[in-house]
Amino acid sequence: MRLLLVEDDTSLAAGLSLALRNKGFAVNHVARGDHALLAVQTDPPDLIILDLGLPDMDGLDVLRQLRNTNRTIPVLILTARDTTSEKIAGLDLGADDYLAKPFDIDELDARLRAMSRRLGSATGSILTAGDLSLNLATRELTKGDQPVDLSRREYALLRALMENRGKVLTREALEGKLYAWGEEVASNALEVHIHHLRRKLSADVIKTVRGIGYSLRLP
Repeated sequence: MRLLLVEDDTSLAAGLSLALRNKGFAVNHVARGDHALLAVQTDPPDLIILDLGLPDMDGLDVLRQLRNTNRTIPVLILTARDTTSEKIAGLDLGADDYLAKPFDIDELDARLRAMSRRLGSATGSILTAGDLSLNLATRELTKGDQPVDLSRREYALLRALMENRGKVLTREALEGKLYAWGEEVASNALEVHIHHLRRKLSADVIKTVRGIGYSLRLP
């Protein structure tokens, strides 16, 4: 799950990015509103965390412009402004949720997971394919009635494939779900994660479409 963090406090952004990556998100960070709008236009994320106190423009203006062009990406406002009027303004402009600073990282994670379940590609909190069942709320996978332990990147990879059953996802698209901008990625990293999933599930669960990418092979 790829997340865009729009936050001008570099110390907070660094700590938050690390914590969210440990929760399984691929986090990209920008510190300005204009950079956020450009990022959404050129490389749309799955989720956005938006601070209101940005150096170049008010976060509510960023949200307004974003909703003029993209009405579907879930946006969580994260800010020190916690007055009722500010919350109402943000929600009226199209924010999906609002969390005031200071905050608990587990609560933020829970809110982001709730938002992700409302994405159009997911019809509920549980994705199923064949005998696989992936719980988006708990990030737990079962095969039949047996739990299967997944690393955070194995989870992100399998979720992307299950959400796009019947489609072939390119290598670039899958890496975008697993890694943040500029993050060093070994040339065979994706293949390693796919190998581990095949070993845990079955050898033919993920189909390689030579020269294009990968798709889920389950009925």
